[in-house]
Amino acid sequence: MPAIVLIGAQWGDEGKGKATDLLGPRVDYVVKFNGGNNAGHTVVVGDEKYALHLLPSGILSPGVVPVIANGVVVDIAVLFEELDALSSRGVDVSRLLVSANAHVITRYHRTLDKVTERFLGKRQIGTTGRGIGPAYADKINRVGIRVQDLFDTNILRQKVEGALDSKNHLLVKIYNRRAISVDEVVDDLLSYAERLRPMVADTGLVLNQALDAGKTVLFEGGQATMLDVDHGTYPFVTSSSSTSGGAATGSGVAPNRMHRVIAVVKAYTTRVGSGPFPTELLDASGEFLRMNGAEFGTTTGRPRRCGWYDAPVARYSARINGVTDFVLTKLDVLTGLERIPVCVAYDVDGVRVDEMPVSQSDFHHAVPIYEEFTGWTEDITGIRIFDDLPKNARDYVLALEKMSGARISAIGVGPDREAIVVRHDLLG
Repeated sequence: MPAIVLIGAQWGDEGKGKATDLLGPRVDYVVKFNGGNNAGHTVVVGDEKYALHLLPSGILSPGVVPVIANGVVVDIAVLFEELDALSSRGVDVSRLLVSANAHVITRYHRTLDKVTERFLGKRQIGTTGRGIGPAYADKINRVGIRVQDLFDTNILRQKVEGALDSKNHLLVKIYNRRAISVDEVVDDLLSYAERLRPMVADTGLVLNQALDAGKTVLFEGGQATMLDVDHGTYPFVTSSSSTSGGAATGSGVAPNRMHRVIAVVKAYTTRVGSGPFPTELLDASGEFLRMNGAEFGTTTGRPRRCGWYDAPVARYSARINGVTDFVLTKLDVLTGLERIPVCVAYDVDGVRVDEMPVSQSDFHHAVPIYEEFTGWTEDITGIRIFDDLPKNARDYVLALEKMSGARISAIGVGPDREAIVVRHDLLG
């Protein structure tokens, strides 16, 4: 059975949780391979709504083993808060595995994230302030704390001392903040060790053995392609690899074991935080999308910036991720619009550009070139067969498929768990 990668094709918030939940009953493992609690998945099960931040969405599927892999940075307090919240609602969380090699977010990471973002002023990146960027920076600088370090007090103390030696100078002398003591960090982390210990495993080994045994493993990316640290709209990106390639480095499973790449894309476009966004709408149409689509961050509650569908972004995502299938979400949000524009190319200083500009400056100044499609007024939330959709809705989907670089295999038509139209089997 295959390993399947599921990633976002735009700037995040495309509905990856819903897509993962759609696949959940048919897979054996769901793996979070990047990011931290800066991302959020909202999954609706019947009348229940679950907002997940750090945990893989597969934790809601009975029998599935959810895995937090080595590419994730873990705020352990948040992890336990989420587990406790789910347990109180009757969800079995006992199967969770956490990589011994995953890095840990500490209180000094959260402090540095907030003060450095404020220090940037108008040049702010738009981080969530949860310490994700500083934790990844420490990982790359080889001064990070890993989950396994919590089980060796001497190693933990040495690593915290080494990390705080320079960080306290920065906090006190540059940002005029109090120094953080080694003891308070070490004591805080050690307080979680015994509860965390039973969850910790060599998850790379576990996942490879699962694939050897014929199990199906789903790799669930946090954030999205356009926020990838290498391939996104740098520097307005996250600090990890959120493209399909990140699934290999973030999990310890080789890329030649991953046979399908599913990318989730909204029927329009949103992003949170700063950075270029060619199709952004600052008018009534943008407010229509925001309110009808409930476009407010799962993690932060921030209103999302909204715009029309951007086909060059979708094509770019299809190319660098090797997308085999798109899942198109929130088609129902467009119901009631008389005309629906789609960005098919950009005008950059009077020159038509059909693909993503390589220059960030060009992308920042890109003016969308639109093609308009006729809308529909019929309620589509109860439809489950593609041919039952209104003709204009079908035409819109088929046009997006033609210009986006991969087939659209499933279509979200409402917020409920079952509100999806399947055109092609995602596991077939």
